[in-house]
Amino acid sequence: MSGGVSSHAFTEAWSDWAQHLSRSPGRQLELAERAQRNVMRLMMAASGSGADTESSFKPKSYDHRFQHPGWQKMPFALWQQSFLAVQDWWDYATDPLRGMRQADADRTRFMARQLLDTVAPSNFPWLNPEIIEETTRRGGRNLTDGAANFTSDFVKTVTQVHQPAPEGFEIGKDLACTPGEVVFRNDIFELIQYAPQTETVQAEPILIIPAWIMKYYILDLSPHNSLVNYLVGQGFTVFMISWCNPTVDQAELSLEDYRKRGVLAALDAVSAIVPEQKIHAVGYCLGGTMLSITAATMARDGDERLASVSLMAAQIDFAEAGELLLFLDESQVAFLEDMMWEQGYLDRPQMARTFATIRAEDLVYSRAVRRYFLGKENLPSDIGVWNSDTTRMPARMHSEYLRALFLENRLSAGRFAVEGRVIALKDITAPMFVVATETDHIAPWRSVYKTRLFTHGDLDFVLTKGGHNGGIVSEPGHPRRHYRISHRPAEALYIGPDDWFEQQDPKPGSWWPEWAEWLAARSSGAGPVPGMGAPEAGYAPLVEAPGTYVFQT
Repeated sequence: MSGGVSSHAFTEAWSDWAQHLSRSPGRQLELAERAQRNVMRLMMAASGSGADTESSFKPKSYDHRFQHPGWQKMPFALWQQSFLAVQDWWDYATDPLRGMRQADADRTRFMARQLLDTVAPSNFPWLNPEIIEETTRRGGRNLTDGAANFTSDFVKTVTQVHQPAPEGFEIGKDLACTPGEVVFRNDIFELIQYAPQTETVQAEPILIIPAWIMKYYILDLSPHNSLVNYLVGQGFTVFMISWCNPTVDQAELSLEDYRKRGVLAALDAVSAIVPEQKIHAVGYCLGGTMLSITAATMARDGDERLASVSLMAAQIDFAEAGELLLFLDESQVAFLEDMMWEQGYLDRPQMARTFATIRAEDLVYSRAVRRYFLGKENLPSDIGVWNSDTTRMPARMHSEYLRALFLENRLSAGRFAVEGRVIALKDITAPMFVVATETDHIAPWRSVYKTRLFTHGDLDFVLTKGGHNGGIVSEPGHPRRHYRISHRPAEALYIGPDDWFEQQDPKPGSWWPEWAEWLAARSSGAGPVPGMGAPEAGYAPLVEAPGTYVFQT
């Protein structure tokens, strides 16, 4: 009923805000003045030609609820401006107060925004000009279609029945369709080796470690935007980890299991299949965090198998992990641990609600209006099918991850221990290629940028247009794409993120070719194509890609 959120933290935040505001008469006066100023601006906007006047309030850049031209006409413009005026006042009211904890200030602002979003005029058919126009045009058919959509979605939510992929988006045929073989399997992951597409390949293979919070094929979507397919076409031997979708029987899988029997086991398999060669390791999202831990541990232990380390939208420091931190404190983690103890894992719908709430304007309310009041079907897409293909996380591993990394930030603080000994990110000497995305609300780019602060080796940093997924799945030819890139030599002085941003001019296009050239420059040259698997070493091909774990529901 709580949606997986502890009520204690939010109650405490409101109490902190109210108590500090009650003993700040100056701040109370400022809020009264702000309210008066907003009323005057609202009156000026109403007396003008709608919501386009200089005194009008503007929606946030990611808020698309008021884009219909009807919102510029009276009385809709007045309703829209009234809502935005109240939103502006609450944003100001929830600025940090002297003596108030920053986390509580952020939480009160977040909760105020969530409450306001429920009463936005765009949510009500009789206040939304787009709904009124569509209802008139279709004679109310949009509302009956919307009711049918709501009923269907309600049943799916209650029953949690896995829905098959729509026609044209079948996994293994249309999606995740790059040819290959599963060459290793244990209870945690399957290892896919992709079939070569060139007569020769770079001597050093690539191992990709995706996040276990999602199915791997975000990196192998349709053939035209598959990162795997692109790399294989550029003459690389590519391996991919496909994590299992854990059940209650795997509740005790730990973070160390994912490192040792996951990433290290995959490295052992790749080393056996392509012997005597170093490996380009790539980590995406949580997979990048795990790769950083593994690489630092390998450096500490003298394991020199990594030719390079590439991190995509991956954080190693969680002090500025964005609005996800709003959901994490001791109370919230304990609440999640109790919930996971009962069911054995954290289910994807519980995580999806958290991610959607962060951008509720667009990911919740705009979609609800379009589907339930405009009666429009969601057009299937490859990334949409992947996004709805839910996964789980085992209870113990997720608890360790939340406490050690998110809550206590041990990795960048030098307090993260592996096998009883602390590791240090500065020990990583393999060259690094780090990618962040401009509008990422899961791994904010300034947080990802901190990789430059906590490592000392040779490093290239890329900031690309897009969000957490769209910025990574940014194939050549994708319209209106750009990126910024810079090289930092080993032991160079640190530059802050904002100064770095000002110094780098954007380049048009995809960052993929830049990365492929970077990988090739750190390889030893082209050579013969290795065989599929290594049966003599115990890594015989088991089944064709995409394997079996990707179909687990």
